[in-house]
Amino acid sequence: MASEPHSYREVMATEARTPTSPFEATTLDFVFGQVWARPGLSRRQRRLVTLTCVCAADAPGPIDDHMYAALATGDLKIEELLEFTLHFAVYCGWPKASQAETCLRRQHARLQEERGSSFEPWPDYPTASLGPTDHETRLAGGEQCFADINLVPSPGRDSPYYQAGILSFVFGHLWQRPALSRVDRRFITVPCVGVSDALTPIHSHIGAALGSGDISMAEMNEVILQFAAYSGFAKAETLNRVAAEEWARVEGQNA
Repeated sequence: MASEPHSYREVMATEARTPTSPFEATTLDFVFGQVWARPGLSRRQRRLVTLTCVCAADAPGPIDDHMYAALATGDLKIEELLEFTLHFAVYCGWPKASQAETCLRRQHARLQEERGSSFEPWPDYPTASLGPTDHETRLAGGEQCFADINLVPSPGRDSPYYQAGILSFVFGHLWQRPALSRVDRRFITVPCVGVSDALTPIHSHIGAALGSGDISMAEMNEVILQFAAYSGFAKAETLNRVAAEEWARVEGQNA
């Protein structure tokens, strides 16, 4: 179909090759011709979901391709992609994020070379970007941020996981970093917990995204379809079921 290569080119910033297998033909027809072309989410939002999925899949080729496309189209700035990698690390693991960061740096250098730009070393981040150094201030801020993000009271400080991990770092720092918005971080976190198969976080993050209004039910349906295309329909079935359950709960609370 004439529209398929064009859709691929718009998304991936490269030309689609002529398909030589059912997989390649269906990828053009369905993934790019239909899923990416759907209304309901911006292309930038679909990129956040897709990058999460391909990075979680440990697929260097697709990671390279989608990092390049995100940069080449201008949908995501380098600073936003660096922030994406940090957020992804927390919810999908640091080794996977190390591979994602390596691919990002490689594709940034490739794009700079293609555009004839001189490569300037990235400056060190200022220490002030690490947030408050007073532990009590940081923990209190983490407790408030946890409640704001998850719509439930924060946990106690009674384990290293909760005190040092959840309250001091994840919500005392990560979710408050400015390079990505809270809504952006929802579009990363939902697919992260989806690929993890961890039912409690899936419920909590889908429920909080819907309950806060950060992601509407119509948008969540699009997130799940995008997720299905890149992480599999079997995993997406869980997200679809949980989203329906959590939306019914939200509507019941608002009735």
